[in-house]
Amino acid sequence: MSDFPLYNWVPYKLVKNYGQLQCRWLNTCAQPFTEPFFEETILKCRGIDSHAAVSSVSDLAMISEWGSGINTVDPTAFIFHISRCGSTLVSQLLATADKNIMLSEVPFFDEILRLPYKDDLFDQSAVPELFTDTLKYYGQKRTGNERHLFIKTDSWHFFFYGQLRSLYPAVPFIIMYRSPDEVFRSHRKQPGMQAVSGLIEPQLFGFETEDIASMSPDVYLANVLESYFAKCLEIVETDDQILLLNYNEGSMRMIEKIAAFTKIIFSKNELINMEERSLYHSKKPGEVFFEKSTNPIPACLDNAMDLYDVLEEKRKAIFKQQ
Repeated sequence: MSDFPLYNWVPYKLVKNYGQLQCRWLNTCAQPFTEPFFEETILKCRGIDSHAAVSSVSDLAMISEWGSGINTVDPTAFIFHISRCGSTLVSQLLATADKNIMLSEVPFFDEILRLPYKDDLFDQSAVPELFTDTLKYYGQKRTGNERHLFIKTDSWHFFFYGQLRSLYPAVPFIIMYRSPDEVFRSHRKQPGMQAVSGLIEPQLFGFETEDIASMSPDVYLANVLESYFAKCLEIVETDDQILLLNYNEGSMRMIEKIAAFTKIIFSKNELINMEERSLYHSKKPGEVFFEKSTNPIPACLDNAMDLYDVLEEKRKAIFKQQ
């Protein structure tokens, strides 16, 4: 048990009261962060302590002031991904080990990073300190067994890579991806936020607002994927602390590479638990995963497919050098 007054508490939602930005606080009630997405963890914790989740509100400045005594785990790695590429399953495998804290697409992190796009009056220079102070709460040691902290970003956080790299210059960054046509089909079946025009600020993807109005849903998604792969290639050209992982390598092979890249040794039992979890659906732990056969690749994906091929060549070349 920690002596830290906000032991188990995290800032989890931005709110605006009388024109002033504030944050709501959530008691995580010592619950492990094992859900496929942190949004599900929030719902679980709010169900346990519903009164505190509604009533606990503070100014943003208190995040820094109250966090000075946190016993926290430093970030082990950030996991960037283009979505529907195995990142959720890999996160689930990492979460099976008690020594890992796995933060999977934390909504509050996204709110902080995108805040300058949503609030013209917010001082963008305040984002770095707000982000690093917030991460300390999420990475706090709650059982004493925690040794490693993995942060899986939202897919559009590729475009905050520069900010995150400047904050964590020595932390390994992992990039997970998959053939664009397979990602495309997954989103057409069940669209994510980035697949729906207007849900994410178009400027992030390099789009003009007037341009997206004329894009069909298929063309919009294809352009988003193209922007992701273009950014991946840009990152790989300048950052030597990057691990590239392709979905087709398989989840356990990716875990092996992550372990080597981050210098983590998993025990035999930990690997057995991961292997068992890998047999099931990433987002539905009780369901055995099954993938249907593929369809023809739409023409709107031509550019994304070309960029994917270049990225694959770079991944293979880097692997040969190691």
